[in-house]
Amino acid sequence: MDVVTLGESMVLFVPDSPGSLRYMENFRKKLGGAESNVAIALARLGHKVGWVSKLGNDEFGIYIRNMIRGEGVDTSSVLFDEDYPTGVFFKERAVGRDPNIFYYRNNSAASNLSIRDIDMDYLLQAKYIHLTGITVALSASCRDAVKQVIKIAKKDRDKYVVFDPNIRLKLWSEEEARKELVDIAKNCDIVMPGIDEGRLLTGESEPEAIARFFLERGSTLVIVKLGAEGAYFATERESCFVPGFPVGNVVDTVGAGDGFAAGVISGLLRGWNYYDSVKLGNRVGACALNVEGDFEGYPYWHEINPDNTLNKITR
Repeated sequence: MDVVTLGESMVLFVPDSPGSLRYMENFRKKLGGAESNVAIALARLGHKVGWVSKLGNDEFGIYIRNMIRGEGVDTSSVLFDEDYPTGVFFKERAVGRDPNIFYYRNNSAASNLSIRDIDMDYLLQAKYIHLTGITVALSASCRDAVKQVIKIAKKDRDKYVVFDPNIRLKLWSEEEARKELVDIAKNCDIVMPGIDEGRLLTGESEPEAIARFFLERGSTLVIVKLGAEGAYFATERESCFVPGFPVGNVVDTVGAGDGFAAGVISGLLRGWNYYDSVKLGNRVGACALNVEGDFEGYPYWHEINPDNTLNKITR
């Protein structure tokens, strides 16, 4: 197994047209979840990926499991809960700005996930373990599970823990997020905040200072996502800005950050250097912007590398 991700996925309902949800009558059912987005993107890039979570033993839970499994992701460690339902959320579409999101995930099956639900032998098969701050925000049991996973994984020097803060202020306050996520990030090998998340967590405004904040606390590689401008990465020995890929028609911004994470991890798994890995992240993330939906735009490896000759993306 190359990568295992851990986190909640939900059923997403998207209205047929932009505007206030109070006036919408027709919705389409889709899949949404940061960690499963990363897993699907990595599977499309040719990697062996597993997704660990908990779903309600209901029609929505079966739909989510089947969708993710159908994308080539291993779901053998996903549990079905008889007592709690699968979470759902709604996207309110808007013209010219990011959509509004409305969650209905309190007491969902995934929010009741605990360390007892996780098969650590399965998780530790992977070289990379991908986690996000969304899971940390769901409940005390989820928070403890993430911390325990990191603690156990760090005992193996061949394992790399990737952490995307992925802050959702509808789930908790800025103060809570800052305290918990900084504490978790310092124990992770690779940290990937967006620029606004980095400012919230560190109090710093520039990518260089944000990266330095996490490096000083123990992370090995920090990548600050800069939206259309690309990304900035830093280690103790090197740092660089990596330009983004131009996107002519932005349809939907959701899922771009998850695609970025998948691209970076894919490059690292291929033995690429940091610059080329981050550039691949920019490329995969940009693909998500051209279509509606969380993961639908992610490319397959043969689309990025049609001649099967690409070993790296040159500067």
